[in-house]
Amino acid sequence: MMDNLLSQLRQLRLPAMASALERQRETPGTYDELAFEERLLLLVEQEHLSRENNRITRLRKQANLRLQAQPEQLKYPAARGLRKEQLIPLLEGHHLRYQQNILITGPTGSGKTFLACCLGEQACRQNYRVQYYRLGHLLEALKLGHVDGSYLKVLSKLQKVDLLILDDWGLEGFKGKQITDLLDVIEDRYERRSTIIVSQLPVSQWYELMDNPTVADALLDRLIHNAHRLELQGESQRKKTLAGDA
Repeated sequence: MMDNLLSQLRQLRLPAMASALERQRETPGTYDELAFEERLLLLVEQEHLSRENNRITRLRKQANLRLQAQPEQLKYPAARGLRKEQLIPLLEGHHLRYQQNILITGPTGSGKTFLACCLGEQACRQNYRVQYYRLGHLLEALKLGHVDGSYLKVLSKLQKVDLLILDDWGLEGFKGKQITDLLDVIEDRYERRSTIIVSQLPVSQWYELMDNPTVADALLDRLIHNAHRLELQGESQRKKTLAGDA
């Protein structure tokens, strides 16, 4: 009877519940004092936990984050310019609930990408859909979309992502249709989804990167309005690591 029950649980796609039931059978003395409902609750909780963990794993894979960064690894030295009281609401998902953007700026090696990936990892844990792009790769995908007719499909996919992370913003400037393509992306997401921008350049210099003032005004207005700004400072973290290894 037990083997038949285990088989049916797996056929019903309840593998974690089946495994938990097997553990109960292997150690009967552990559960003898529990009522039927209590033992059943343990099985259901195990299945629920397994599904949640699988979902988060799937979201992490889809996010394709550049770094495996954990929020628990974040540090807040004063010289770095990162304040714990500023970051706590973001780790709690405030920006995601209110569809706000985050602008992370700072010199090379200051930990911008690590911080963005921490926020991406936290969003995955909170069951939000995340997608990381180096900006150059996204611009190439949009350019290809114009050629093969998939442009609107790419925009539709980006619109559905709860948190879009765009790294290396402005690293090579913007040329031709790149600015209007970015405006299409940000316009679709404005006050509907959250976007994180990561850049070595301060926000005050972004306008100078764009050769179309009208589109630049529209794009930056939608990015900057009601956005959280995290301005990192200090010496390169990579240089410190190398110096420590020397």
